Amino acid sequence: MTLQETINTDLKTALKAKDETVLGTLRLLKAEIQYELTKTGASELSDTAVMQILKSNFKRRKDTAVEYDKANRPDLSKKEIQEAEVISRYIPKEVSDEEISKAVTEAMGELNVSGAQDMGKVMGKVMAKFKGQNIDGSKVSSLVKQALSVR
Repeated sequence: MTLQETINTDLKTALKAKDETVLGTLRLLKAEIQYELTKTGASELSDTAVMQILKSNFKRRKDTAVEYDKANRPDLSKKEIQEAEVISRYIPKEVSDEEISKAVTEAMGELNVSGAQDMGKVMGKVMAKFKGQNIDGSKVSSLVKQALSVR
């Protein structure tokens, strides 16, 4: 079953269970998937394309929750966090810092980097290694900067 089919099935289940949080979140996701289908003219999106939609929605919910916390609106923050938790069910576990650090060390060894000017090469190599997995680019960037500054 594709990711898109899984979301549609879970949407039907949430509708029957009358779970408003899950239902609302999945409806928004389905709407974004439909928008992408309309833009591309395809009948179904690849799991990679759906994963990008999920990741961007997850990140948006997390960022919005932080902003609501800053604005002293815990009620709205809680709602965003709940929606992020629903989305996280469909996103694979995030790559750990240890795995990223190991990949950075390996990439630096393979590429024979000499300094900060090689950051792009290392970033590209590490991100390519984890393509299709849930990896935070800003984490990779900070770990690469840290590793390059040690050199």
